[in-house]
Amino acid sequence: MAELDLSDVDHRVGKPIGGGQLWDPCSSSDIRRWVMAMDYPNPLHWDEEFARESGFGGLVAPQSMAVALDYGHGAAPACVGHIPGSHLIFGGEEWWFYGARIRPGDKLFQERRFHDYKVTETEFAGPTMFSRGDTTHTDQRGTLVARERSTAIRYLYDEARKRGMFESRLGEIRRWTAGELAEIEKLRRTWLESGRAGVSPHFEEVRVGDRLPRRVIGPHSIATFTTEYRAFLFNIWGTFHWTAPSGVDDPWINQDPGWGEDFRFDEEDAMIDPRKRDGLYVGPSRGHIDADRASEVGMARAYGYGATMGAWCTDYLAYWAGHDGLVRHTKADFRGPAFEGDVTYFDAEVAGKDTESAWGTPLVQVKLRLTNQDGDVLVTCTAEVELPF
Repeated sequence: MAELDLSDVDHRVGKPIGGGQLWDPCSSSDIRRWVMAMDYPNPLHWDEEFARESGFGGLVAPQSMAVALDYGHGAAPACVGHIPGSHLIFGGEEWWFYGARIRPGDKLFQERRFHDYKVTETEFAGPTMFSRGDTTHTDQRGTLVARERSTAIRYLYDEARKRGMFESRLGEIRRWTAGELAEIEKLRRTWLESGRAGVSPHFEEVRVGDRLPRRVIGPHSIATFTTEYRAFLFNIWGTFHWTAPSGVDDPWINQDPGWGEDFRFDEEDAMIDPRKRDGLYVGPSRGHIDADRASEVGMARAYGYGATMGAWCTDYLAYWAGHDGLVRHTKADFRGPAFEGDVTYFDAEVAGKDTESAWGTPLVQVKLRLTNQDGDVLVTCTAEVELPF
């Protein structure tokens, strides 16, 4: 019977860890690259003239930018300990935002901690670990920007490959007709125009049961997956260095989590050939853009990123909230990936209103679901959004 070797995991629970730290502050090009990759055409984040005329006085990053200024797609503190023969996919993200906006020239610093884990039997891979880690993001002034709790799903890739859950469920890659693509683009355009001016709905005007404008992203492709991956800045050669919390004897940095032979970094040779720790050429992310590699880890075909889906949720909610609103909290559970050829639909409604929230401001509760063209659920998300009163 397959079994996870957790001998290097238990003693790390609850302890702070290190990780990568970006050398450079956030630039306007970094922000533009990020929203381009997320297909988030809010002019506040890319159009200099529009942004200068707004209340912000210039370009600001979307709230989702925090994960792009982190190392490891934000999952580093949830992937701690060597588990031989293992792989990882994302299980979910929870974010808390404190109101500080990221602008060009800002630099984020992270404190990370491995929180906990549990092991569950799954159809996908048998014994499967759901591990959680926490990251606190502060800027160069020491201002608290955001906190994240990430969930990683760690499993034995040989077991997942043998079970072939996605191999048996997925048909051929979806091919879209010209008429279908036109309908997708029409829906995308309608959503794009719904919040472009940045006008915020007022708290008293919003009613429980109100539906937010529907959004669509896709069709997903190798090109879109690659564009998304390259927008996470730590993936660019030489952008980060390793850091460790003071006084921690074993801070878990630059170590092998147990990836398979085709998915390991070569940190030493990467000093000469940076492709050796690039992630797409060599490393654990290569299955995202290579169907053969995806099959090796039980994913059947090229597929998208969990951190991307989390960012999609935050961006979607922020677009509705407008310039005077703020996404305060999101909790997104990832049910399945966006596969090559699929499209992703966003449907949300107002689920509640709280005039006296713990944040000290009125909040609107929103329930959001991301589904593919067949109605399969990719993400369920609950969120609290601050609106002007």
